[in-house]
Amino acid sequence: MNNLGYLRVAAAMPVVHIAKPHDNAKEIAALAKRIQDEKNPSVIVFPELSITGYTCADLLGQEPLILSAEEAVQDLVKQSAKLKPLIVVGAPIRRCGRLYNCAVLIRQGKILGIVPKTYLAGNGEFYEPRWFESSSALPSDDVRITYAGQNDILLSTHQIFKIGRALIGVELCQDLWAPVPQCTWEALAGAHIILNLSASNEIIMKHEYRKVLVGSTSSRLLAGYVYCSCGYGESTQDLVWAGSSMIYEIGTQLSENERFQHIESYICSDIDIEMIETCRARESAFRGPAVHFIEIDAGDAVDSDITNGLLRFVEPHPFVPQGDTEALGIRCKEMLASQVLGLMTRMEHINCNRVVLGISGGLDSTLALLVAAKAFDKMNLPHENIITVTMPGFGTSDRTHNNANDLMSLLGTSAREISIVPAIRQHFSDIDQDETLHDLTYENSQARERTQLLMDIAGKERAIVIGTGDLSEMALGWCTYNGDHMSMYGVNNSVPKTMVKTLVGWIADTYFDGRIREILIDIVNTPISPELTPSNDKGEIAQKSEDIVGPYELHDFFLYNFVRWGFSEEKIKFLAANAFNGRYTLDEISKWLKVFLKRFYSQQYKRSCMPDGPKVGTVSLSPRGDWRMPSDITF
Repeated sequence: MNNLGYLRVAAAMPVVHIAKPHDNAKEIAALAKRIQDEKNPSVIVFPELSITGYTCADLLGQEPLILSAEEAVQDLVKQSAKLKPLIVVGAPIRRCGRLYNCAVLIRQGKILGIVPKTYLAGNGEFYEPRWFESSSALPSDDVRITYAGQNDILLSTHQIFKIGRALIGVELCQDLWAPVPQCTWEALAGAHIILNLSASNEIIMKHEYRKVLVGSTSSRLLAGYVYCSCGYGESTQDLVWAGSSMIYEIGTQLSENERFQHIESYICSDIDIEMIETCRARESAFRGPAVHFIEIDAGDAVDSDITNGLLRFVEPHPFVPQGDTEALGIRCKEMLASQVLGLMTRMEHINCNRVVLGISGGLDSTLALLVAAKAFDKMNLPHENIITVTMPGFGTSDRTHNNANDLMSLLGTSAREISIVPAIRQHFSDIDQDETLHDLTYENSQARERTQLLMDIAGKERAIVIGTGDLSEMALGWCTYNGDHMSMYGVNNSVPKTMVKTLVGWIADTYFDGRIREILIDIVNTPISPELTPSNDKGEIAQKSEDIVGPYELHDFFLYNFVRWGFSEEKIKFLAANAFNGRYTLDEISKWLKVFLKRFYSQQYKRSCMPDGPKVGTVSLSPRGDWRMPSDITF
């Protein structure tokens, strides 16, 4: 399939002319042409009974309307020869004296198949069983009919339609509300996208329920879902029809129509077939016995040229909810709670009531300290049992040193300061290392000396060392093997750097005020650095991680799309260009993506022996859980 695995789909809501099929066919053809010219989708779905109008009521029992509908479909089939997309419309179709509420799939002058409705709406304001028969009345799954001038058309719920790489399933309105919806079987048969032709009226709160239903169904089926409901022109004798249409993908809303319009409208989005296939390949529920459906070839996908504009939002910070304070608060609260509970469980299992942390005044060690403090509060242990150690070295800045000392003091921990400079100078002398040569040995020696101090203090105090390294650093291997790489429990193991920063800021605003809050906010605003090379003449940080390995917001974006979805380098680059929209040039994105991939592949050996730690999000690199990769592999 073209377009990096995306299929462009549209839901179209034409103005309805009740019981005037030819007028409706003209509206449908004109709107389909407009959508093709403006968006160039592969699939356009129209509402339930869009050929006649849904609210025809007892007119559906009149021969002239049924014959006129068939003629209108035949006209639409002829007009479709000039259109590229697969067009799906709703029409009443009679067979053997029974009337079926159907979806008719048309492409380039041919009817590809007809799908009848199974679950008829017959309660409250709906009277479908008065006119229609359920698909269950068909004698078999392989019924062939002649319709709209075409012979041998399959009339069945057991068919899916292949367009390019994508498989399409179809159901109608009430089918979705059933205990076991038709779309369940279609998804198990391989359908990536479900189309729902609907006529769903508006009453208070129904729209919210409808969104939950469509969203949860797409999530449960790991599928795209296009829900298209009728709008302006349907009879409002007793009901209002507002064109409530939406497009979802694995639980995420991609597009939603503005309701209550008095003109034609449509929505369009790009559904990621590659993402859906990746998710299903990992999900055992999709590995059961095959469900038999007839596959209809609908031809190639339309080349929608997504390089000129992807019709969906690409989140630049996938680990951090943007623009929704409530959602952010919920995520931060749950993440912190998971870290705290993980640490509590580990301490109780090993009958330990003391921990040791190295505190640098940076983001990661600050979050680890806050997690430890919360855990000790819940366990009714004094903060004095948290042994915090600041270990200034050659690159320690005044800013981080002061923040570390002030925070330890205000949180009431057992604070210690041990300069590593004398020990490192002795070590340099022992291994004949030139102190003025700021190479990898110069940096790693400091990281390992700090870890040795923490481990020995923990042994002496009958405590465990709490690791501070985060998910982003483990992905990049931005840690010293058997230095800050190692601990006895890593509370930040699956927290990406962008979320570490967000979480510390949220904790500051939620739980603290006064001086502690000021310190935490300053730590959030401090440049990220391991501080392993000397600070500048003003005592400020000279070694900035993002100048060396690249922006963490980019790396977290790469990490999410590489591990969570298994996307290719080309696709990640394309998505990053869309997500950051000019904040980084394509050359910059390409440069840092290559850095990410090279480091990710080469640093697996560090992850293969990383310490235990709680999984708190959808992406984890634990070799015991989510990520297994050979260490001997190159990019």
